[in-house]
Amino acid sequence: MLRRSLPITFALLLVAGCSSGGLGGTVVSGTGPDDLLKLRTGPGLGYSVILGLPDGTSLSRRDCVTEVGQLWCRVSLADAPGITGYVAADYLSDR
Repeated sequence: MLRRSLPITFALLLVAGCSSGGLGGTVVSGTGPDDLLKLRTGPGLGYSVILGLPDGTSLSRRDCVTEVGQLWCRVSLADAPGITGYVAADYLSDR
């Protein structure tokens, strides 16, 4: 598996106001019936995939960052708060 680490000077990370309400206030939306949203170890495509999340998965959204023009949010699973990672914000919807 390709693992890439971007130097801090290359990976521009900007804090964005992207926090949501309480636990389970955000759901995965828009991936399609045959696809999964990839939960990653960091904010970007170069990070390893932890697991795939189908549409409707309840999440708790933490903070978000912009990395190379893409907004990524740190989330945890509503049913398993110990499982955390980053997902593309384009596939999140507030309940």
